[in-house]
Amino acid sequence: MATLEVDLQGQIIADTIGAREYSGVGGHTDFVEGTSLSLEHTSLICLQSTAVVNGQLKTRIIGDMAPHSVVTTPRHLTGVIVTEYGYADLRGLTVKERARAMISIAHPQFRDELSAAAELLGR
Repeated sequence: MATLEVDLQGQIIADTIGAREYSGVGGHTDFVEGTSLSLEHTSLICLQSTAVVNGQLKTRIIGDMAPHSVVTTPRHLTGVIVTEYGYADLRGLTVKERARAMISIAHPQFRDELSAAAELLGR
């Protein structure tokens, strides 16, 4: 399953960025929730770690959501996030552990910025 952005806690934004809607929710929530009920299966959320927006490279693993963003999938349903830098299995992790796992699969250019954002997270 694809997505637009994922924050450091594993909250998935699959249909909007800020107030702009890019697509409908579709079956995203059903897919993720269905696999969260299984002991043998998990959802794989795949995305490139960056996107070029107005000629600038932007991270798609974000420290904080833009105002008016809508969470498609809450963090407690998120299984595994995959980028070109590897995967982060978020199941059973604390907020801080989730952030470290997400930073490890982010584009290296943005890891310091994301690490600073992670310092603001508790637990």
